[in-house]
Amino acid sequence: MNDKNDTKNLSIIHDLMRDAGIADERKNNLTITTLTGDGSSRKFWRITENGKKLCLAVAPPSITKQDLAEAKSARTIGLHLLEKDVRVPKQYGWNEEHGVLLFEDLGDTKLHDFVIKKKTNDNWTEDVRSCYSDVVESLAVMQVNGAREFEQSWCWDTPQYDKELMLERESSYFLQAFWVDYLGNEKPDGLQKEFVALADKAEQIPSEYFLHRDFQSRNIMLCHQEPYFIDFQGGRLGPLAYDLASLLIDPYTALPLEFQDDLLEIYMNKLETVIDVDRDGFIEQYHLLALQRNLQIVGAFAFLTKQRKKVFFEQFLYPAVYSLNTLLTNELSLELQVLRKMVASALESLEATK
Repeated sequence: MNDKNDTKNLSIIHDLMRDAGIADERKNNLTITTLTGDGSSRKFWRITENGKKLCLAVAPPSITKQDLAEAKSARTIGLHLLEKDVRVPKQYGWNEEHGVLLFEDLGDTKLHDFVIKKKTNDNWTEDVRSCYSDVVESLAVMQVNGAREFEQSWCWDTPQYDKELMLERESSYFLQAFWVDYLGNEKPDGLQKEFVALADKAEQIPSEYFLHRDFQSRNIMLCHQEPYFIDFQGGRLGPLAYDLASLLIDPYTALPLEFQDDLLEIYMNKLETVIDVDRDGFIEQYHLLALQRNLQIVGAFAFLTKQRKKVFFEQFLYPAVYSLNTLLTNELSLELQVLRKMVASALESLEATK
């Protein structure tokens, strides 16, 4: 703890643990270890007692209005999902003034870690199939049940996934952070028209379900052989297929296309047990939203690499652009001629530097 806010956070963590009955006043038995988040600026700590994991704590990077609002979303959305029997961390304490949340420690194994370990085997997709099946089936239930009694006032950012968000934080993000800032290219003519056309179509998809919006393998913890979902503070209402696309095209794991198709089928089978599903229509929706999500992923990895200097993410740019190029070869993307040409060119550039 090296600044005034961190010292205050440490004191708050002790108070929350005492109030929750997790630890007594013998503070000397406690060890609080700073953890690092992935792309987040939030602060994380692990609290142990004589080597035994007790809980985790998270605090916003500052106590600005926006940072505190995001912290409160983690609190309120998390409680809501717990009430709906979604596998998210239990909560043990909350300090609203400083945005400090005390919650269950689910260990260190992310779905990403599990997959990377299994990838050393030739038939690795079969080794991870059961786990992924559980994840996509649990996702379907979370999206439907999580939307029930969901209050949009809990959302710190925007209350719903919409056209404005698609254009501003996904396609434009890709264009500026990756195409211009990372690759050093000029903005091509005709691209914005394609982005608007894509967003117009995606906007027509029903958006009354719970949307995690960063549903990928590093936000899924494996604990007691079951998946748990974290980092849901950006949750809002949105379309079903977006989170599924986030998981299946996830560059961290680079799932083979055939396996992605299998998981899409498993997901739809589960979804049909809770709502009516037009499978052909859903697959078209999935493709549109996968494009939107893939644009966001490429933009995010480029921004984190170039602007935030988090070089860990640069290794995933190639698989992210490769995935986007694959999506654009689908017949549903034929009209996106400018974008297709751009992405093919970008893939060549990245291949040349590998």
